[in-house]
Amino acid sequence: MLDMHCHLDLYAEPFEVAKKCQELGIFVLSVTTTPKAWRGTKKLELENSKIRTAIGLHPQVASQRIAELDLFDEILPHTKYVGEIGLDGGKDYSDSYLTQLKAFKHILSSVNRLGGRIMSIHCRYSAKAVLDELENIDGTPILHWFSGNKSELKRAISRGCYFSIGPNMLCSKKGQEILSLIPIDKILTETDGPFGKYNRKILMPWDASIANDIIAERLGFSREKVDFLIRNNLKNLIE
Repeated sequence: MLDMHCHLDLYAEPFEVAKKCQELGIFVLSVTTTPKAWRGTKKLELENSKIRTAIGLHPQVASQRIAELDLFDEILPHTKYVGEIGLDGGKDYSDSYLTQLKAFKHILSSVNRLGGRIMSIHCRYSAKAVLDELENIDGTPILHWFSGNKSELKRAISRGCYFSIGPNMLCSKKGQEILSLIPIDKILTETDGPFGKYNRKILMPWDASIANDIIAERLGFSREKVDFLIRNNLKNLIE
């Protein structure tokens, strides 16, 4: 089981959640919203766990935290995972868009300079702009909760992007359509917990399995086949 986009540090009891992930053997990509959060969040990587901590600067807080880019550059050599990063083109964040773009460009330049990283990317109302910035950048993008149009999806697929898909995304007709168009070797699962919810309940990392059930149903595969495919996709990504 895997959760490729989870804000582990933002649960009410993060160490308890991390312990259960450790017990269940769940691979968790624990994304951060600011560089300052990385060191504290990394403490959730319990012994023998499959929790990995990504360093990020969330676009929705970029205007408040852009001064932390120097810290981002300091930490980046010590992790192979970056996230949550990206752009948010929503109306609520239009005033900060140029600052978001400045931060995103800086992050991608730093990633490229160090030979690439696995990146969990926010692209809400901004898929084209995100893909534009990813041109000629080393590394492997995972587009979190992708909601772009078909031409943007086709372009992302051509770029070699992975897609992390959660139960919430699969509740919508558009999300189901996107799923049907993604190559099966590029599908990963996520929860976006504790922000992600399903049936009005906060999703925990182990609830990523709900997405496996829905994927199996929508694609006409057995649950066992979906589990195998997603495990194999993770293996190909991190190895």
